[in-house]
Amino acid sequence: MNNQNFLQEAQALTPEIISNRRHLHRNPELSFHEYNTSVYIQNKLSEMGIAFTVMATTGVIALIGQGDRCVALRADIDALPIEEETGLEYSSQNKGVMHACGHDAHTSMLLGAAKILKKYENELGGVVKLIFQPGEEKVPGGASILIKEGVLTNPQPEVIFGQHVFPGNPVGESSFVSGSMMASADELYWTIRGKGCHAAQPHQGIDPILVAAELITNLQSIITKKRNPLSPGVLAITSIHAGSVTNIVPDTVELKGTLRSFDNEWRFLALAEIKKRSEMIAAMHGATCDFNPLIGYPPLVNNQTAVDFARKTAESVFGKSTVTDFEPKMWGEDFAFYAQEIPACFWVMGVRPDGVDEMPGLHNSHFTPDEGALASGTALLVSVATEWLKNPNPFANNGN
Repeated sequence: MNNQNFLQEAQALTPEIISNRRHLHRNPELSFHEYNTSVYIQNKLSEMGIAFTVMATTGVIALIGQGDRCVALRADIDALPIEEETGLEYSSQNKGVMHACGHDAHTSMLLGAAKILKKYENELGGVVKLIFQPGEEKVPGGASILIKEGVLTNPQPEVIFGQHVFPGNPVGESSFVSGSMMASADELYWTIRGKGCHAAQPHQGIDPILVAAELITNLQSIITKKRNPLSPGVLAITSIHAGSVTNIVPDTVELKGTLRSFDNEWRFLALAEIKKRSEMIAAMHGATCDFNPLIGYPPLVNNQTAVDFARKTAESVFGKSTVTDFEPKMWGEDFAFYAQEIPACFWVMGVRPDGVDEMPGLHNSHFTPDEGALASGTALLVSVATEWLKNPNPFANNGN
């Protein structure tokens, strides 16, 4: 039982892994509605003789091995509300729904890892907990629900690992970073209420568009003047809806946006400041403003020991030249909830085809990951789990 053998076994399983991925790609389901996806996963695990339980309605949790120690591997299973335009023969059969973020690949790789781990079950020296998680793409996030339902207990993992396909890297290249990897992600919603009137008689109304314009401009100073410039932050207004004709001032304006930060404390200070300014600016014009943020995912912070361990494992499987540093992104990822509870490592693996400098990105209707990456991702999941359980105390030398 060694890492090179795992790579060879994953490569031998490639047709099966691709078949699973294409089935999932052809039959995508939206967050928290992954009913058929969940059944498919359950059936595959049953075929392997792997016991499982269902949590959060569509989540599937499987255990392989015996012993007091436990390591967890996670894959998300939901798709996005996007109309696919890849033209693939296995394109989505569900109109307006697509696996445009690679969760079909994540799930198929974890199923492949399950098959290999089951083969070596008696040699693991502990338990590998497989978490097929629903609802990563939608607040409150399937991870938060699973945690509330006890996914990190009975048995409690010492560490959790997860991976994400990444079009920024070529096939065969994986990237890691310790500490902050991804940002918090909150959804912002405003309703500004004024008083509609004829545009030729502005003195008879209260213009909510003027309020919105002033508010949008003013809010940017929260980023420039209310935030440590060494700590990244994003406040973006991404949607404005008001009125429908040229000569009528509308009653209301609807705004939408996002707030992102690596600093969880500043995040909530910023939300309070947004609310204060929104209400104050509206009141200055005689209008009102309802600010309703939807609190999303916390920042994703990787554990140093877990990252070092996974990185060294990747180097042992694929060679040092294939392992690189990941530049933190302002994306949101609900794996962050696990990382708040136990040591965690999340990495990205390249899916850009050889000879291609650029490909459609995540959440793009043309996103098409290179399936040549699936065996590598499968082997790395198996390797980090088995290597972790081989080590009697992975945290001993790091103090984490």
